[in-house]
Formats: sequence, structure tokens, C-alpha cells
Amino acid sequence: MKKFIALFSIFLLIFIFSGCSNKNSQPISDTKFALDTYCTLTVYDKVPKKVLDDGFKAIEDIEKKMSVTIEDSEVSEINKNAGIRPVKVSPDTFYVIKKAIHFSEIEKGYFDITVGPIVNLWNIGTDKARVPSAEEIKAKLPLVNYKNIVLDEKNMTVMLKDKGMSIDLGGIAKGYAADKVAEVLKKEGVKHAIINLGGDVLTIGTKPDGTNWRVGIQTPFKPRGEYFGIVEVGEKAVVTSGVYERYFEKDGKLYHHILNPFTGYPADNHLYSVTIITDTSIDGDALAKVFVMGLDEGLKVAENLPGVEAIFVTDDKKVYITSGLKGNFRITDPEYTLMTK
Repeated sequence: MKKFIALFSIFLLIFIFSGCSNKNSQPISDTKFALDTYCTLTVYDKVPKKVLDDGFKAIEDIEKKMSVTIEDSEVSEINKNAGIRPVKVSPDTFYVIKKAIHFSEIEKGYFDITVGPIVNLWNIGTDKARVPSAEEIKAKLPLVNYKNIVLDEKNMTVMLKDKGMSIDLGGIAKGYAADKVAEVLKKEGVKHAIINLGGDVLTIGTKPDGTNWRVGIQTPFKPRGEYFGIVEVGEKAVVTSGVYERYFEKDGKLYHHILNPFTGYPADNHLYSVTIITDTSIDGDALAKVFVMGLDEGLKVAENLPGVEAIFVTDDKKVYITSGLKGNFRITDPEYTLMTK
């Protein structure tokens, strides 16, 4: 089996131009590995390094609660007790699961955190990645149904109705972590910063000189840092899901990690990536899974949501954007073509 497993989820290049009028805006930055990716926090205010440390503590806290690979995490406890009993969780975990269900409704079930049993079959992004048999997938598909998550807000408990069910918050927890970091940094006086959690990019404020950040969107299957287009944003989340994040190849066919919860197979719809631009990273993370819906349906969902913009890239290097990005997004790679829909 020929395999390629990307180390980084998606890299969105942030352009920070020198010559800012605020001389105290020399950045402080640090990078740590968490949430199965490299996380970089960069602050453009005169603050102690402890501020970065506090930001990373917020990330670690979310990971301890929500990672499926940590045996005693709250999510692991929910999965262990599927079909048995409700599990009391923290307000953080409850909120993220409730949000996930909300976005499952918006995305007509194409985003579904109960896809855990299928994720475990494929193991994409690990050294155990493989193509499961059709029989294996068929046996696990009945366990995938977000409507079988039972929430009890009064007692702050979560239960999965059927034994064998499992949730995986990999498609939303990173976004929530970015929002929590922003909350921590703002409380400590930060007014200009970039939070980059393996491609979930969240900006605080503008650049120190008052101008917008320029975010370059990674070119699919090109070396990290190569971008095909640029979008300008103020305080926004810019989140991308793409087939080149984590994948492996077998018999000349590429199998990526964005699974269709209705078929149990990687989504096959001629898309390379979807980038969502919105106010919060948790919303961007969850909405980036409109990827699974395909270009037409996904674009329709993004277009109809207030405060949400999107960039869709097809496998023939055509780029489609929501109407709100017109005049604020430009192609920089001549191999890509901006289309109208």
C-alpha cells in the first residue's frame, strides 16, 4: 500500500507586512503540537509570553475533554457507555456536541459526529489506514445517526442510544478550541493576534496598523505555503477542509479523510477543498463539512447563511465563491480560474 499522510491539516498562509505604525507590535509567537496538529499563536501586542502559555492551556484543556484518543476523555466515556447510560460532561463538551447537532440539521446529515464507527474502520491519518470491505461498512452504517444522541441540558449529560455508537469531534472541536483561545487572549488585553490551529485560522482584531489581514488559501497538493488565492479579513475565522489534509493511496486511488456518513466512503464529488469564512471558528469548522454535500448544494447552504462566506475549489482547478466575497477575493495562481455560478 502506498501511503501519504499529511502532517498538517491545512496551512493557510497569513501575510503580515512590515512597516506597521505601532512600534510595539513586534509579534511574539509560539508553536506546540496539540489536537493532532501544529498550533501556532502569534500576538502583535506588547504582552508577556505567559499570555501565549495561557492560550495553549486552553487548547490542552479542550483536547483532554474531547479527544477520542485519550482514554479518559469525556468523549471516550460517552463512547464507552453507548447504549448503557448517560455520561455527565463539562459545559464545554456539552456545548460542542449541541452545536454539532445544530449543524447536522443545517447540513442535512452530511456532517455527523456519530461517524466514529466508520472513521475507526478507515483509520485515515494513522499508520493503520486501510480500505475496509463493503460488508464492514454496511455493518457499521446503522450506527451513524446524530438523531440518536440524547442531550439532557438540566443534568448536563450526553448519551448515545445504541451500543457500538461513537462520536468523533474531530470536525468541530478544533474550531471551538480556537474560539476559547481567542477568549483567553482578549481577557488578557490582546487586540491583534492570529490563532492558527493546523489550518483553522482565527484572527483577533486587524493588523496593528488597522488594515485587514490577508489570508492566502493553500493550493491543493502543493508544498505547504503555496497558495492559489488571497482573501482579506478583519476579525474572522477562516477554516478549510480539503481532500489533501489526510489521505492515503491504494491501487492508484486516493482515499481522503472527509467521509460521507450516508455511504461510509470518502466523499467523491470532484471537490478539492472548501474554505469557510465566518465570525467564529466553531461555526467555520462545522460548516466546512458542506464539502460532503458537493458544489451545488454546499454553495447553496453557505449562500443562505447570514455572516458566512465560502470558497469552493473543484478538481479541475475552478474556484467558486459566495456573493459576499466578490471584490474581496482574488486568484493569484494562473492555473486556477474564478468562476461565476
